[in-house]
Amino acid sequence: MISRVGRGLKLVLIVVAAILATLVAVRAWDSQRGPPLEPWHTYVPHELRARAIDAMDWPEYVQVENGIFESLRNKVTRRLPAWDRVPLNRYFEGSPIYPGRFRQDWNRSFIIEPDGEALGAVVLLHGLTDSPYSLRHIAEIYRSHGFVSVGVRLPGHGTVPAGLTDVEWEDWMAATRLAIREARRRGGPAKPLHIVGYSTGGALALKYALDSLDDERLSRPDRLVLISPMIGITRFARFAGLAALPAYFPAFAKAAWLDIMPEFNPFKYNSFPVNAGRQSHRLTQALQDEITKGARRGALTKLPPILTFQSVVDFTVSTPAVVSDLYQRLPPIGGELVLFDINRSTPLGMLLRPSATDRLTGLLPSGPRNYRTTVIANDALSGEVSERVVEAGGQAETVRALGIAFPSDVYSLSHIALPFPPSDGLYGSNPDAGEDFGIRLGTVTPRGERNVLVASLDSLARLTSNPFFPYLARRIEEGLPEERRKIEPSTP
Repeated sequence: MISRVGRGLKLVLIVVAAILATLVAVRAWDSQRGPPLEPWHTYVPHELRARAIDAMDWPEYVQVENGIFESLRNKVTRRLPAWDRVPLNRYFEGSPIYPGRFRQDWNRSFIIEPDGEALGAVVLLHGLTDSPYSLRHIAEIYRSHGFVSVGVRLPGHGTVPAGLTDVEWEDWMAATRLAIREARRRGGPAKPLHIVGYSTGGALALKYALDSLDDERLSRPDRLVLISPMIGITRFARFAGLAALPAYFPAFAKAAWLDIMPEFNPFKYNSFPVNAGRQSHRLTQALQDEITKGARRGALTKLPPILTFQSVVDFTVSTPAVVSDLYQRLPPIGGELVLFDINRSTPLGMLLRPSATDRLTGLLPSGPRNYRTTVIANDALSGEVSERVVEAGGQAETVRALGIAFPSDVYSLSHIALPFPPSDGLYGSNPDAGEDFGIRLGTVTPRGERNVLVASLDSLARLTSNPFFPYLARRIEEGLPEERRKIEPSTP
C-alpha cells in the first residue's frame, strides 16, 4: 500500500516537473522574440540595500544617489552605440528628452521648502517604474500651505529600467523610513506629518503607518493621502518570478523582462522587468497580512485619517481590493474613499465593455460604512458631473453639481492620470507653454496604420492627466492649514 502511494506521488512529481519544464521552455522560446536588450536593460546601477539605507541620513543618501547618476552617465550615456544616439532616447545627451538638460532633473530625490518657518512636513512616495516627478504638483500644494515637501527616489527608479531587476520592496520601505526621518527633522517633532503615496507609493505609505503603530522609533503620520494605491494586483504577479527562470542562462537574458520598449519618457520607464512585478506582489501580500492582523487585534483604530483617490476602472491595480482589503476593514477613523466613475455620456459609449459600465455597481457594499464615500460621476443625458457623498455611518446620499464636465474624448480616468493636472508639461492635455520636457505625451492623438509607431497605440491612447485635478487638489487642501495659502481657491 505504502509503495503504491509512493509510486503515485513520484508519478505526480514527474508530471509536475514535466509541465514546469515545458512552461520554462515555452517562456525561453517566447522571450527571444521582440527587440534586443539595450544598454539600459543590461547595466544595473549599484543601489543601496535596506540595511544600509536605515543606517544613513538624507545627505548621505543624496550623495550616493548622485554617484549612481554619475555612473549612469559613464556606463550608459557615454557608451551608447551610434544607432542609439537618436532624439527619442532619454539616455542620449543630445536628445531633447535627456533629463540632464532640464533645469531640474525630477528623477532625483528633492526637498521643497516653504516660505518662512515650516508648519509641517509631507513625504511623497512615487509609483513603480516612476520617479519623484509624478508627485511634484502635490508637493507644490503642500509648499503653498507652509509644509516642507520631501520627495524620495525609491531604489531602482529614475535611472535605467535594469535597476528594477535587482531590487527588493524592503529597499523601498527603508527609503520611505529615511524620507520620513528627514521630514520629521525639517518639519519639527510637534508639527503635522503627512504621507502622500501614489500607486506602489500608496502601499508603502500604508505599510509604514501600520509599522509605526508597534514601533516607537517610527514617527506616526497624522494623515495619509493615497492616489491609485496598490492594495492589490493581479494574481499573475504571484508567479511572475517563474517567467524569469530562463534568464539564468545568458542566452535567454530577455526572459527577465515582461516588456522591452524604447525609453522615450524622461521620467518613467517604458520597459518592465519580471522582478518589478514580483516585488509588487510581495509588497501587497505583506501589506494585506498586516492589515488583517491589525484588524484582528483592533490596532487599526490608531491609524490616522486616510483620504484615497481611485478610478473605478484601473488596469494597473485592483479597485475592488482598495474597497474590500482596506476600507472595509477600517474602523471609524475619519477615512474617505473618492471614486472617479467612467464617463456615462461619452460618444464612445457603445464601444465600452459591459464590465466597465457595470464596474461601479456592487463595488461598494450596501448599508452603513465606517468611512465617507464620494463618487464623482456624470449623468448619461446631460453629462453634468456631480459629487455624490454618503457620510460615514449613514446611508443617505448628498448630491452636489460640480459645474464641470468630462472632456468629450475621455471615456474614463486611468491609473496613471490622477496626480497630473491638464497643465502638466509632460502629461497634460493642455500643457503649460513654459515647461518643455522635449515631448508632450498628453497631447498625442495618434491616427494611422498599425505597427508603424515605436510604442503601442494602447499606451499612447491612455489618459495621462486628470481633468478633475482641481477637485483632487481642493480635497487635499481641506486637510491643510489656511496660513500662507498661495494657490487660488481651486474650482469647483
